[in-house]
Amino acid sequence: MTVDLDPYLAAVPNVVVARLASARRVLAVSHENPDADTIGAALGVAALVDAAGGASDLLCTDPIPSVYAFMAGVHRYRTDPDPDGRYDLAVILDCGSLDRIGEVGARHAELFERLPRVIIDHHASNDASGEADWIDPTAAATCEMVALLAERLGVDLAINAGSLAANLMAGIVMDTATFAHPNATPRTLVVSAALVGAGAPLSDISRRLYRSKPDAQLRLFGRVLDRLESADDSRIVWSSLTDADITATGAERAHAEGIIDLLSQAESAEVVILFKEAGSSTRISVRTRPGGVDATILTGRFGGGGHARAAGATIAAPLAEARPAVLAEATRLTAAVSR
Repeated sequence: MTVDLDPYLAAVPNVVVARLASARRVLAVSHENPDADTIGAALGVAALVDAAGGASDLLCTDPIPSVYAFMAGVHRYRTDPDPDGRYDLAVILDCGSLDRIGEVGARHAELFERLPRVIIDHHASNDASGEADWIDPTAAATCEMVALLAERLGVDLAINAGSLAANLMAGIVMDTATFAHPNATPRTLVVSAALVGAGAPLSDISRRLYRSKPDAQLRLFGRVLDRLESADDSRIVWSSLTDADITATGAERAHAEGIIDLLSQAESAEVVILFKEAGSSTRISVRTRPGGVDATILTGRFGGGGHARAAGATIAAPLAEARPAVLAEATRLTAAVSR
């Protein structure tokens, strides 16, 4: 079955199409601590460039977590650009701000400054305004945007034995929690139908990302859930993940993915926060209820961003110092919510 995406293709800026179509050596860049959306989007862009006869390298400052090993092409990722690579375009994917590229961006600042760029991202807090910066907060995932870009470029979503479609579907499944989040729009569902029609195994992807966890990850979830706390009649719910938890359970840092979505099932919570120790810093993941606190306002107080219902930040302070400051801000914002 062929799904018609033509009604949605006007959303893709012509300058983005032109730059991808003319590029010969592309650096497709994912954000630090990569997830399925940034990985799938970068793999998707690489596939589009390759299909047009160009060459591409995939870049991420962090190694790709083993949970994403099923995504075809992840073995191609580098942690630094090819020193002999004659790149003519950088495509930065799913980065809510340029510092999300991580340390590799600082190590190769001259290269990133020199290269023409395209930014493709769906974070509402992204204020990039370059000529070819495509920011679409209505997209559920950056992979949704790359699927539309493929259609504009005339690339069959079924290429590479369906791996393009599968990788893009992985990003959508991740960022919608298998279409459970309110960010899944009619366009998201139509794009997803097109990807399934092109060979994406939706059920298997959903199982791998949300319904299949190694023992170490389950033990990690257990430690975090056992530490659950709440305030304001359970309108604010939070828990913490420490470096010691990772060590004690034998888990990987990527195994923390999904804990915040489990915490957000708290039935009375307006704001749910997961505090994650990261050496001398603290990362926070925030979820909020529709019609209540805007998660980007909460995380924005600490230099972060994201979406109204899901956002995050990295705070340059240890967990014990960061937590009371964030909770105080969450309390202030929640006090203004009346239902």
